[in-house]
Amino acid sequence: MPFFDSAGIKIHYSDVGAGEAIVLVHGFASTVEHNWGGTGWIAALSEKYRVIAVDVRGHGLSDKPHEPESYGYASMGADVTRLMDHLGIERAILMGYSMGASIAIELMLSHPERFRAVVLGGIAYDDGLEDKADRDAISEAYRTEDPATIKSPVAKAYRRFAESMPNDLKALAALIDGDRSPFDPDKLATVRMPVLIVVGSNDNAIGDPKPLAKMIPGARLVMLEGRDHMTAPADPQFKEVVLEFLDAAPR
Repeated sequence: MPFFDSAGIKIHYSDVGAGEAIVLVHGFASTVEHNWGGTGWIAALSEKYRVIAVDVRGHGLSDKPHEPESYGYASMGADVTRLMDHLGIERAILMGYSMGASIAIELMLSHPERFRAVVLGGIAYDDGLEDKADRDAISEAYRTEDPATIKSPVAKAYRRFAESMPNDLKALAALIDGDRSPFDPDKLATVRMPVLIVVGSNDNAIGDPKPLAKMIPGARLVMLEGRDHMTAPADPQFKEVVLEFLDAAPR
């Protein structure tokens, strides 16, 4: 279980397989094992690629600061580029799911030279948390000692999911309270690398993914029939589409 120091934050990662590097970034309140291991991604990709999966700060075995200023897509994205530097990887493929896809968008805008292709899963321009009242309710739900006091249905659902794994709820609350500035459509329009967007057709956790696909030149959108936000990652078709996309993407 390797770790590295990312500007004072201890980050856990896994490093499996050989070949061209692909970096995997998981979703909110998840982990490397939950998002990528148990769903078969690491096994499938490591047959051809060097698969590096990172426990995002605040999650898994990585450090879990309780200050909102420790989070935000820029800070979480910097952990990825620092990890690549730590491992001596100049350029890689990048894949993120849900929150991890938002981190991937941050990286493809801020460091396009580091990635030859990007896969965005479970993402839309409206990620479902634009409403500050919802974010505040979720943050409060993570901080309360008595779950029975939570009134918001959205906050209750987030608390239940977070508690389904060994999460640090105060760290997740800090992440929710961190910077969530929307991505600039004008900057998305400058993207020139191959981008694949994959979303379950029944994913009600996010908005419509079509506007995001239109904002990114040449982006391909694939909808997984009958899958939602939680079931899409394990869908075999998801893996088939990604492997096909990576084979076809220019090097």
